[in-house]
Amino acid sequence: MVTQVESKPVTDTEALQLKKILISQARPDSDKSPYFELGRKHNVELVFHPFIKIEGIPSKEFRKQKIDISTFSAVIFTSRNAIDHFFRMCEETKKVIDQETKYFCMTESVALYLQKFILYRKRKVFFGASASNKSLFDVINKHKEKEQFLYVCSENQQDNDIVSWLKNKKCEFSLAFMYRSVSNDIRALLTENAFDVICLFTPSGMKSLLDSFPDFKQNGTVIGAFGDNTNKAAEEAGINISIKAPAPLAPSMVSALDKYLSEEAKK
Repeated sequence: MVTQVESKPVTDTEALQLKKILISQARPDSDKSPYFELGRKHNVELVFHPFIKIEGIPSKEFRKQKIDISTFSAVIFTSRNAIDHFFRMCEETKKVIDQETKYFCMTESVALYLQKFILYRKRKVFFGASASNKSLFDVINKHKEKEQFLYVCSENQQDNDIVSWLKNKKCEFSLAFMYRSVSNDIRALLTENAFDVICLFTPSGMKSLLDSFPDFKQNGTVIGAFGDNTNKAAEEAGINISIKAPAPLAPSMVSALDKYLSEEAKK
């Protein structure tokens, strides 16, 4: 049992015995998820438990931001949540999006999610070559002189690196807060289970961990972090990151875990 998340340290003799991995997201709907293949391949137990929950900001509250969605020529999405709440807000505020609107997405998978709402092939959709801020910036940089950007994000993330870059490059942009991240109480989960690896996906996930355990001590627990902003949040909290994604040979958390577990098995 873990007390104050003081997990049993992974020693040299135990390096081959990483058995229990916590994925701080909801369990995949499909049994064909690569996570399950990863579990079978390395004989590890994967536990899925979201560290955060997303709450949509009501349209009445959004209107106080005095943003007319239809006046922007480009929209920036870093997640599927952002896409869901953008189109929800368009519907609730009865705004029609011009077919010439450009969409700039963090990754191809986020971009493809737009198919749920638009005729993808007939729209101008751009995405980074990798799930990194730099990759997204490279794409936006080619269009920044001609576009007025709407950055759809959580109200918890208004001071992130993307905002700083847009300001530094003197882009014409506005922030649109359409949802918020709320920390889940994960104290019972982490006090009743000993996890060898904990995987984080957002700065809000890192915040949730610290909200539940303000005196968090890593004590040998391996931490994985996805995305530049999550890595930054973890490092600022003094957390040592052993598994980083995306990376040249590990574009996803699954591939990063696979690489790490394979390397550990060779020791």
